[in-house]
Amino acid sequence: MPSSSSSNSSSSSSGKSDDGIPQPDASDFTTETTPLLAASPVAVTADPNVASAIAEGSESHHPLLAKPEDKPLPILQILFLCYARLVEPIAFFSIFPFINQMVQENGHLDEVDVGFYGGLIESLFSLTQMLVMLLWGRAADRWGRKPVLVLSLVGVSASTSSFGFSRSIWQMVVLRCLAGVFAGTIVTIRTMISEHSTPRTQARSFSWFAFTGNLGLFIGPLIGGALADPAHQYPNVFGGVRFFEQYPYALSSIVVGCIGLTAVVTSAIFIEETLHKTKKPASGGSDGNEANTPPKPEPTSTLSLLKAPGVGIVLYNYGHAMLLGLAYSAIVPVFWFTTPALGGFGLSPLQISLFMGLTGLSQALWLLLAFPPLQHRFGTNGVLRACGTAYPFFMVIMPILNLILAQGTHAAVVTFWCLTSVMLVLAPGVSMAFTGVQLALNDVSPSPESLGTLNAMALTITSGLRAFSPILFTSLFAIGIKQHILWGYLVWVILTVIAIGFTISTRFLPAASEKDYDRDAVEPEREQE
Repeated sequence: MPSSSSSNSSSSSSGKSDDGIPQPDASDFTTETTPLLAASPVAVTADPNVASAIAEGSESHHPLLAKPEDKPLPILQILFLCYARLVEPIAFFSIFPFINQMVQENGHLDEVDVGFYGGLIESLFSLTQMLVMLLWGRAADRWGRKPVLVLSLVGVSASTSSFGFSRSIWQMVVLRCLAGVFAGTIVTIRTMISEHSTPRTQARSFSWFAFTGNLGLFIGPLIGGALADPAHQYPNVFGGVRFFEQYPYALSSIVVGCIGLTAVVTSAIFIEETLHKTKKPASGGSDGNEANTPPKPEPTSTLSLLKAPGVGIVLYNYGHAMLLGLAYSAIVPVFWFTTPALGGFGLSPLQISLFMGLTGLSQALWLLLAFPPLQHRFGTNGVLRACGTAYPFFMVIMPILNLILAQGTHAAVVTFWCLTSVMLVLAPGVSMAFTGVQLALNDVSPSPESLGTLNAMALTITSGLRAFSPILFTSLFAIGIKQHILWGYLVWVILTVIAIGFTISTRFLPAASEKDYDRDAVEPEREQE
């Protein structure tokens, strides 16, 4: 689509200008963007492609004009990154099916003490991950995304493989902490997907990223439960094998480690580096455009990043959304299991598994099919505000469903299952908020060089919440039921209040994620200030 500046350039490409000054012939230039780049006020501070788009439209603004920055999404790169993304959730969740039995056997503990040590070891992964996440982000900004990704994948694979060989609780603690130390994969992958994406394609790419995380959450426990203690689970195949009798949890750990090693290979061979720092040009360089282009700024400090416009409020909304998701995920299994008389649904283990599977499927469909067009139509902020509005209603409906089921009549049971079926389809739609806050984080990043650190800050928040929120909210659920506080619905009242807080906080999101935000129009103004 030609712009008005193109016609002006063509009309004055030869002969004389209105002032009588001789003009060079058009053949002197390879493209007409060269003189515009040299004259553009943003050409020396922005990406050349972006500067070219701004310069060509400087005389006549065309908000719908396709920009060179709207490059096609590199599908293969995104797929390889999503495969590497699988490793962290699989490593984290694979021990859940057998951790309590492993703790009891290795520590020779009484049954009443198993829960404490099992929960401690589960949380140590997230705790150590929280402590080192910023360091991985800074390393990725300094030495490159790919080296950090490959190194962290190697570490997670090795430590996870070794976990099944633990013969004491202290060995389990050390290896679980070591796996958390090397869990720098997720911050690096999120940053690389951001750098592969554009404002037009990031919704699609991060939908796949979120879907892969859910897939890992499903696969991890499946591997851990299916392959734990194979000598007793599958005596016809592994019975009498001394190795599996001596190390009953080694097989599942080795399989998870091998999945990580395949990700190491694919990442090392096929994934491309996305951090491209501009070298400082030689003073006597012959290319005038390169000589006028200073090197990109080094990554800013964490404190400076927090003070950058929009970063603080987006990080707050990020943490708020993650708190809601983690709290709900911790409560619903025990809520579904608890009898209706005590405030739950009274579901069997099979029904709980079906509920979790249907919830995960619905969530995946919302992310893959609904989120990209909704984000394109209403913008990231629009989707986040819609999720913020819906969240309190879905929290309130849970105790209402319990009240209906507790009536015990046939009509009440039919009504419960009809409403619950609708809830299983609609409620997971609020999970779009988790992808939305990631896109908002990308939008407020001051520079590409700071994106790794910014993602590390966000994931530090997530790791801290993941370490503490499950035990906090399940305890509140238990206290509310035992003490009959607020008719046993204490935790749902608290979650509803937190959800209302998220509804309010989404109203203060920065303009960078609004649907009609024109980044190219804003950046020159910032440069002039």
